[in-house]
Amino acid sequence: MQIVLVADHAAINGGQAKVAIESALGLASRGYDVTLFAACGPVDARLEPAGIRVVCLGQDDVTTTRNPLAFAAQAIWNGHAADALARELARYEVGATLVHVHAFAKALSPSIGRALRAAGHPCLYTMHEFFLVCPTGGFYDYRAGAICHRTPMSASCIGTNCDARSYPRKVARMIRHVGLSHVARLPQLFEHVITISTLQESVVRPLLPPGTVMHRVDNPVSLAQAPLQEGAPGDFLFVGRISTEKGAPIFAEAARRAGVKAVFVGDGPDRDELAARYPEAVMLGWRDPAAVADLMRGARALVFPSIWYEGQPLTVLEALACGTPVIVSDACAGREAVVDGETGYWFRSGDPEALAAHLRRLTDDALAARMGRAAHDRYWTAPLTLDTHLDRLGAVYDTVMRPAAARRRAAAGQRSPAPMAV
Repeated sequence: MQIVLVADHAAINGGQAKVAIESALGLASRGYDVTLFAACGPVDARLEPAGIRVVCLGQDDVTTTRNPLAFAAQAIWNGHAADALARELARYEVGATLVHVHAFAKALSPSIGRALRAAGHPCLYTMHEFFLVCPTGGFYDYRAGAICHRTPMSASCIGTNCDARSYPRKVARMIRHVGLSHVARLPQLFEHVITISTLQESVVRPLLPPGTVMHRVDNPVSLAQAPLQEGAPGDFLFVGRISTEKGAPIFAEAARRAGVKAVFVGDGPDRDELAARYPEAVMLGWRDPAAVADLMRGARALVFPSIWYEGQPLTVLEALACGTPVIVSDACAGREAVVDGETGYWFRSGDPEALAAHLRRLTDDALAARMGRAAHDRYWTAPLTLDTHLDRLGAVYDTVMRPAAARRRAAAGQRSPAPMAV
């Protein structure tokens, strides 16, 4: 089977690209012929030595463009990407090729739908976020600081300025969504969709065409099993983007109320403001994955106070794998990995006093250690390794390919010469 993975980026710049690239490497190691088609470089140095064909267009995304107007046009309809993808897909045999789309919203645009439909290969889409059904991709109202429950592209949605930057940017995103829905018709094209959490599936299912087949494939966690760290637990830890939607201000305020130290690993738009308002908080900036794992193993608990849905936050899973309890907002998908009262706590989303109450509880060293052991034991009974991810992905690929493979075999049989009479 030929697998063509489609993504915005050819190198790891976040969780979405990490899953795409790590799965590409894993699939190649299992003998699949793998191609990665991406808009933006650089190219991960591991891909080509692993035998993976890489097609990278060298385009910009929103973080690298020097021409915002040109990029806005690219984000709405990237004709160059559509043409390049069409040429690439023409290389492969129909019935023996599967196209797995991981991302399109940051650079490729919905224009890829034109190439995918014309090529005729079975398609699969992993919903790392919500751009397939929500024009801003997150079901989050940045102005209100709350989850958005409006129907996408309804009159209420169109009239609401919910974008993180400006209403004109939302208008551009809505124009893109019209192209996605009515020109590229991506929701109809992706008859098979991979989801990564139960919450995500419950949110998107009513918005997808009837008959869409959903497959649950958890993201892989790359941490190796290690012994639990000895000694008293350390401080409470936040890892990720320091921003309002991630709940960073709620953690800082809750830590002050509880009289505990808040340690932030990461960066983001709220960092300077929080550092000024809460000088007792520790701001470590970004750290490499090994350093983050070490910080997690020594932490009293990971605090994940996100106030939007999330997809399947890897930070929560990594903390549990490290043997660190997790205190998580009850509104986000991260709660699905935490057994409330056993491997951590859920708290009422957006409520710093509710979070502070759990922080106070976990100042008890014995309780923190007990929850850490429970988190470690529970996670490692069924770890989300790359092999587990690939096993499940292979089963989904077989399901998606089955009708096309049957048609290919039937066509081959019709072309075979009739047996000679004896």
